[in-house]
Amino acid sequence: MDKDNKQEEYNPYEHRKVKKPSSDIRATANVIKASLGSGLLAGPLAFSNSGWGLGLVGTLLIGFICGHCIHILVKTSHGCCKLERKPLLSYAETCKAAFQNGPKPVRPYANVASVFAEFSLLFTYVGVCCIYTVLISDSIKQLIDKYVPSINLSIEMYCLITLIPLCLLSQIKYLKWLALFSILANLFLFLTYLICLYYIFGNEISLSDKRVVGDPARIPAFISTVIFAMEGIGVVMPVENAMKKPQHFLGCPSVLVVAMAVIVFFYSTLGVFGYLRYGDVLRGSITLNLPIEDWPAICAKVFIALSIFFTYPLQYFVVFDIIKKYTDNCIKDKYRTLIDIVSRSLGVCFCVGIGVALPLLEQIINIVGACFYSILGLIIPGVVETVFRWENLGKYNWILWKNILIVLFGLGSLISGCTVTILDIIKILNNKTE
Repeated sequence: MDKDNKQEEYNPYEHRKVKKPSSDIRATANVIKASLGSGLLAGPLAFSNSGWGLGLVGTLLIGFICGHCIHILVKTSHGCCKLERKPLLSYAETCKAAFQNGPKPVRPYANVASVFAEFSLLFTYVGVCCIYTVLISDSIKQLIDKYVPSINLSIEMYCLITLIPLCLLSQIKYLKWLALFSILANLFLFLTYLICLYYIFGNEISLSDKRVVGDPARIPAFISTVIFAMEGIGVVMPVENAMKKPQHFLGCPSVLVVAMAVIVFFYSTLGVFGYLRYGDVLRGSITLNLPIEDWPAICAKVFIALSIFFTYPLQYFVVFDIIKKYTDNCIKDKYRTLIDIVSRSLGVCFCVGIGVALPLLEQIINIVGACFYSILGLIIPGVVETVFRWENLGKYNWILWKNILIVLFGLGSLISGCTVTILDIIKILNNKTE
């Protein structure tokens, strides 16, 4: 029986049984929150690297590419489900199934593809959790330093203080419950966005001293930051797999289209206007540029800290999901609850520990975007779709060339972004030692 016939006779959606499924609204909230967090507030800094004209065009283009990569990953996963006769597949399982059902020469590499995807997921979302720890701590430190000057703690100490509440929040097990926190986080992020616009338009905005196209050497940093802000691909498969009506994830209108439209709109508007207002003095998050003595600015810093705090368990869900997969079979049922609580807490401790060791917000955002998200969100989806659809590429030759361009874009972003960011880190460390 050929591949097409196998796909036709099995509908994975009809066999999917999900404990506590999510509605379309909750799924949309989770996808938006998975992508739109600290990366949104780094938008103006990204535009200062690219210039406002190139930044606008680049944001729209990268948003389209990221959305398309999510689309082809979910579509490939659905096709693999039909062939494997399974109701759902995770990100790594999709990679494995695509290679197993691809051309004969690549089939022996199915397990390698799965392991590589899981390691990419793990490193990506550990990096995201580190960024969130630093961003929360940075916002708290600004407020404490201003209003309680007698307390003089380092950013590393604030990272450690956030450890206990993050450990408690990370105990949430189901995406349906996490969606409630995502909705709250989206609300706080939207309020922060409005406050930032209030300060941006509260003073004169000048185009005369702003660049339309930035320094070419800084464009890789722009691409890395935008990819970091746009990508939430590691959360996509868990969200789609947990939906009550997963067939609503793709299509038009759909969960993916609505979520990506919202993400691109917020990122491009805050990015361009933030840069036009503050120019090249921007910091890793635009909230760090707001005047600390004003109540709206204070609210913005509190709101963004709460938004990132409520988003943390959604990002950590990916990390723990991978850890759980490899440890579940080794745990006896009577110890399962205790081990689950302890291991979730230890994972958070590890992420916070890295945040303490490397509290360089802008550089961590760039390295995660350039290295990890380029692999996870661009290179792997392009390769996986090509492998899975190899037999039909004679009919759809444009798919091969399209995916080659996506993979080359991902590789270019990875190499150039990592190079620029590593040079920035070396420069910062050298300045600290002088």
